[in-house]
Amino acid sequence: MTALDPATAEAITGGWHGDPFAVLGPHKRTSGWEITAFVPGAERLWVLTAKTEVEALPYPGQPGLFTHPMPRKLDYRLRAESHGNTWEFDDPFRFGPVLGELDEYLLGEGTHRRLWQVLGAHIIRHEGVDGVHFAVWAPNAERVSVVGDFNIWDGRRHPMRRRGPTGVWEIFVPGLGEGATYKYEIKGPGGSLLPLKADPVGFGSEHPPANASVVRAITGAWQDDGWMQTRAAAQTIDAPISIYEVHL
Repeated sequence: MTALDPATAEAITGGWHGDPFAVLGPHKRTSGWEITAFVPGAERLWVLTAKTEVEALPYPGQPGLFTHPMPRKLDYRLRAESHGNTWEFDDPFRFGPVLGELDEYLLGEGTHRRLWQVLGAHIIRHEGVDGVHFAVWAPNAERVSVVGDFNIWDGRRHPMRRRGPTGVWEIFVPGLGEGATYKYEIKGPGGSLLPLKADPVGFGSEHPPANASVVRAITGAWQDDGWMQTRAAAQTIDAPISIYEVHL
């Protein structure tokens, strides 16, 4: 029998649970491990390990929510079925955090000097799987999800992990790559659903009138040696300057 209580199950399927990583994915129970997965629209779900394929149990009264007991913690993938169609994928909730304790401390203190390396969308390999790591600062949010074409813009599918009191939320989405469009779905104080937000630390954006953020790989070497050599002479105290102003 699953350890998942009805109130928690309803919060997960309704998309208002504030700490989904405490429920979804693999978790230690009294007599072993249990996987909990929420796949909206799925009628059946299988848990695939290196040696077994076992059908998970649907949670009563909550379509798309499944549980599966395991004797020990194992790497796994999921196979879902809906209306005769099947698809396989890595469960994003089986992966651990990407940001380290030092990042969390500096972000919480407000002294992180390399925010572009920890916030935004980064193509990485995490725990042996390729995907994209998303992180955003939303200190007053009750729940943050990353949404895009890859999950039908459904905020229930990829709710993010809250990193303590820092106000930062993160998630690793396996299988995602460059060119994916995305935004953040935020539930503010009191559970109010805010308009979708583009990534303030994103590295790419759609062309207007579309305005979603785009996953981009930032690669290549700088080729500004000539400018660096003449920079000091061009920036003397009596040199002309240009001033730009922007209102957000």
